[in-house]
Amino acid sequence: MSQSLFIDASTKFGTRRRLTVLVSACAIGALLVGAPIYRGSISALLVQAHAAGGVRQGPVGFADLVAKVKPAVISVRVQIVGNPESMADTASPSAFFQGFDQNKNSQEEITGLGSGFFISADGYAVTNNHVVDHARTVQVRLDNGTSYKARVIGTDPKTDVALIKVDTDKPVPYVKFSNEVPRVGDWVVAVGNPYGLGGTVTAGIVSANGRDIGASAYDDYIQIDAPINKGNSGGPAFNADGDVIGINTAIFSPSGGSVGIGFDIPASTAKAVIADLKAHGHVDHAYLGVQVQALTRELADGLGLQSTDGALVDTVMPDSPASEAGLKPGDVITSVSGESVKTSRGLVRAIGMMAPDTKVTLNIVRHRQAQKITLALRPLPHKT
Repeated sequence: MSQSLFIDASTKFGTRRRLTVLVSACAIGALLVGAPIYRGSISALLVQAHAAGGVRQGPVGFADLVAKVKPAVISVRVQIVGNPESMADTASPSAFFQGFDQNKNSQEEITGLGSGFFISADGYAVTNNHVVDHARTVQVRLDNGTSYKARVIGTDPKTDVALIKVDTDKPVPYVKFSNEVPRVGDWVVAVGNPYGLGGTVTAGIVSANGRDIGASAYDDYIQIDAPINKGNSGGPAFNADGDVIGINTAIFSPSGGSVGIGFDIPASTAKAVIADLKAHGHVDHAYLGVQVQALTRELADGLGLQSTDGALVDTVMPDSPASEAGLKPGDVITSVSGESVKTSRGLVRAIGMMAPDTKVTLNIVRHRQAQKITLALRPLPHKT
């Protein structure tokens, strides 16, 4: 059986990021995606030219939407100087986005291309962490051909989000994030810089929500089928209102090109991370201090539980908020501050996206008895 690889959506010239093999024959990589343009059923998108005759035309075009949002989408070009192999470490959110091919010149200059978009008139822009990771210089190019030098304000490798800024006396065009969760079947439109072809527009639909692709504990991707490729990383996916539903970040690809399965960081995640990056230049994710596992039907029966919802505590870390609050292996966490916990990964995501020092109440089941434990989270310890 041939093995598929995770494809990096930012394009590297001189050398490129090495694709990382995953267990079976599938690939996921970083790139840019499209956003939903028109909501509702397909019939709502069809224009009836003559009511009497019942003649229907094709889907409404995306030209007006593209004209509205395209000026805010940027091409991102980075220069990296260093040993490519030394950069193939933990800079990215998961093993997918590992490093670069070894090059003959250990200090060769690498050029990388990605995408991004302005989120404010004063020049703040969003892209992927893996696009600007280890960048010595960052330059952005607008759709009208204007170029600016940009500086990195902050990055969060765990969610693969980066905030950059250009300094300009003139306001720049910008877009805003959506406050709504896109529905499966909504149209999406992608604008980005695939293979250096800036200003490229593709369209598709939302294929699924809440995808876990094994990138990190914070996976909660929107899946779309708008064609996206290398160089689309960090670009926006738009909805019918021209708002950003997500940041295009990864694709599933046995071939290395688009096969219509792309993944976006949701707007809700991006907004929370960007707020911290703007305020502090980094993100401190919260830490509970437990290792958890999925609650299977067999485990649930053995614990006397009617449902497999929840996260089973496997290990409690010493000197952690969990240990100090009295959590024990075998406890099943069923909710966090009133929010139900459906899966073990759901618990990890919920805790990780909270601010350190947040006080939470955990509903648990211990020895078939429901209990409540209140504790204060801490910042996630940094690896040394």
